Amino acid sequence: TLSLLSTHSSVLKNSVRNPIACSAGTDLFQRYIISTLQSPTSNTQDTVHDFTTIRDQLVANGEQFVARAQEARGVIARIAGRFVRDGSTVLTAGDSRVVSAVLDAAADKGFRFRVVYVRDSGTPFSSDASGGGDGMVARLRGKGVPVAVIGASATAYSLGKITMVIVGAEGVVENGGIVSRLGTYQLAMLAKSVRKPVYVVAESHKFVRLYPLGQYDLPIQQTVVDFRDGTDDEEKNARASGAGEENRPDGGKEEDEAVDYTPPELITALVTETGIHTPSAVSEELIKIWY
Repeated sequence: TLSLLSTHSSVLKNSVRNPIACSAGTDLFQRYIISTLQSPTSNTQDTVHDFTTIRDQLVANGEQFVARAQEARGVIARIAGRFVRDGSTVLTAGDSRVVSAVLDAAADKGFRFRVVYVRDSGTPFSSDASGGGDGMVARLRGKGVPVAVIGASATAYSLGKITMVIVGAEGVVENGGIVSRLGTYQLAMLAKSVRKPVYVVAESHKFVRLYPLGQYDLPIQQTVVDFRDGTDDEEKNARASGAGEENRPDGGKEEDEAVDYTPPELITALVTETGIHTPSAVSEELIKIWY
């Protein structure tokens, strides 16, 4: 059973271009299944040969794991909500569901704050909700929260108006850094340069056993920096017309899924469902989760 679970986890991870977030969840789920089956209170100890009983418990454990993961977002919203107060201006990007939950919760509590949303760099400039994050922007505006949508090139210009940066993460690595949507590293660097706090909100199941040494030490293949010369014009034109292999079946492009690594020294604090942590405390949290 565990072998089958491992096999299908590998299939799932191999089906996506960036498996970091998927790896964190599937690896932790496998660990969760093993620990519950080995628990002294597990009723499988006396019925180890009863396949139906084991199967039912595996399904129940899986449903419980998913339920806890979904509940985590609401808990994080309550914890991180203390950072968003009257008069605050929050800079965010990446259309994170956890960030959206935090801002929605603050708006529902009646706090008067503003949001600066950095749109995807590949879309035309617009002050409306286009360029990714349209759901978050529309929802917040519907709740009376003023939202400004800017391009990535205007990020530094906007820093004088913001109070803090709040971003999500696809993975929280062992040294307290994060792997997140491309552009997060640049946001954190700019915020650090003007002494603005950077808060990361992420569920604990996104803690992943990786220790990247830099941007190019992630276990994925990306062509963000793609050097070409004149002999590549034909291929470049094909990709520009939508015929290239960088385009996904859903119409998006590889750049839309690209990620970068933000080192821990640029992060003020990480907020999970277990509380507020400094980046240096991540390794201890990983030990609690895995051992």
